[in-house]
Amino acid sequence: MSTADYEVTLPTQASSDFDQDQEWCQIVVAGEKRRIRFHDYHEIYSIPGLYEHLFYELLECDSPRAVTELLGEELRETGRDAAGLRVLEVGAGNGMVGRELAELGVRTIVGVDIIEEARTAAERDRPGVYEDYLVIDLTDIPPPTREELAATNLNCLVTVAALGFGDIPPNAFAEAYNLIEEGGLVVFNIKEDFISHGDGSGFSRLIRQGLDDGALAMRSQRRYQHRLSVAGEPLYYVAIVAEKRAGLPIE
Repeated sequence: MSTADYEVTLPTQASSDFDQDQEWCQIVVAGEKRRIRFHDYHEIYSIPGLYEHLFYELLECDSPRAVTELLGEELRETGRDAAGLRVLEVGAGNGMVGRELAELGVRTIVGVDIIEEARTAAERDRPGVYEDYLVIDLTDIPPPTREELAATNLNCLVTVAALGFGDIPPNAFAEAYNLIEEGGLVVFNIKEDFISHGDGSGFSRLIRQGLDDGALAMRSQRRYQHRLSVAGEPLYYVAIVAEKRAGLPIE
């Protein structure tokens, strides 16, 4: 299936007065009209090419490139080799970020997502990018899987466009973070509103606590345009590269 096999329509600006996590599109496939929320990833991934067409062509998403670029700058400034990174990518989806990491020179990438459709899409669209791709709930990691991950000696955590809307709970992020070696890099992005001191989300509190306690050391950050909203308005995120100094608490 290609983009010629379906038609995507975004809501008009007049009808798009809702939050980012409530955005939706209408798609017609084989004469059947469907309405899909942007966060219904299992439906989006099941249609080949829809994720890329919707987010990267229509809404101009730039996060995989922007976040990976910031990581690359950090590696060059510190003299670290991308080939030496052993990355745990959380919320790996269909492999858009994994491909950018591979092009940066990363050789070991373990993808994690909570839905089987994501792994199926990654294997379909970007075979060979991941050394392994696990479908697990990070808040309930099976002991054998935890042992396997620990044996990989992971030294970099990457998660892009998956934090702040409840897709990845704070405890899931903390569990993944705690699998990374001390001194490893922690790379993520977040909507700029979610890192302000006025935000009360669990993730925001977790990151602020980590920075205040010294468990997390900020290396670099950059504000950039993540994508457009369905109304055509820019959505700004902050890309962050930090260093793990100690573990984060699990509540």
